Amino acid sequence: MILSYAHLLDILTIHWHVVLFFFIIAALYSSVGFGGGSSYLAILSLTGIAYIEIRSIALLCNIIVVTGNVILFHRQQCYNWSKILPLVLFSVPMAFMGGYLKVNQTFFFILLGITLLFASITMWLSKKEFNKYANSPLSFVKNASYGSCIGFISGMVGIGGGIFLAPLLHLTNWDSSKKIAATASFFILVNSLSGLAGQYANPLFKINWDLTIILLMTVFMGGQIGSRTGSFFTSTQLKRATAILIASVSMKILWKYL
Repeated sequence: MILSYAHLLDILTIHWHVVLFFFIIAALYSSVGFGGGSSYLAILSLTGIAYIEIRSIALLCNIIVVTGNVILFHRQQCYNWSKILPLVLFSVPMAFMGGYLKVNQTFFFILLGITLLFASITMWLSKKEFNKYANSPLSFVKNASYGSCIGFISGMVGIGGGIFLAPLLHLTNWDSSKKIAATASFFILVNSLSGLAGQYANPLFKINWDLTIILLMTVFMGGQIGSRTGSFFTSTQLKRATAILIASVSMKILWKYL
């Protein structure tokens, strides 16, 4: 159904605060290579929208934001496909499976909040600078294992998985901060597409297109601004910004569900 301009304006008037938060989240998260799915979920959970719809909206917003990131990072030649493919080839089918499942909302958000809080603290306390090239590349088995686990969890909750992947890659000195951000963007994009496909395959799939259309336009603008701002960040700034964002998301989730 195509919404009229007047109807879209009415929705924007009612949900202006949600639109504003989504714009800020898209700009901040895209600057460090993330889609912002976990923060979208946290905010949408306060609107009264059904959980099954919230996941779909968050994934669509992820796709809009990180598509611009992926294009920008590709132009900057930030992708090492021989290292990225083992991660995404195993994460994509697992994200589809996770998206198809219906999970317990409260349990998973508590687990997600604790995990993200731990990751943010670890990243913030780390004093090690990352070199331009990887010092400790992961084996194919480890890449595949990490990709599968993160993909499955991401599909279940409705995020792209970059907020899990980036801290892991930083801690293992997988590559430079900029290339890790680029990898996280591509990882989020393919997992979001796969997770959304899994949700669509579920007979219970439905989505609130009224609000979704406005939010998609909002995160597109925010994502474009953030991705270009992020390209001027240093490695330390990227790592610290990532840690702050992860911590803020985890505290928001734990405050609501504990």
